[in-house]
Amino acid sequence: MVISYKKLWVILEQRRITKKELCRRADVSESTLRNMTRNQNVSLEVLARICTALHVNLGDIAEFMEV
Repeated sequence: MVISYKKLWVILEQRRITKKELCRRADVSESTLRNMTRNQNVSLEVLARICTALHVNLGDIAEFMEV
């Protein structure tokens, strides 16, 4: 299984938040966000900070995908 962050990118687009702005709001490095664009694993701590910054739940930004 692979984790997809497609839902996160949709939320950012809908709210007109840039990835750089998300990095600032969630205190996440740009390299971490770059890893997420490649659907690579990131820590739960990072996901929690993103969820807190966007006021969403984990299921709102990520989902498991069959390979």
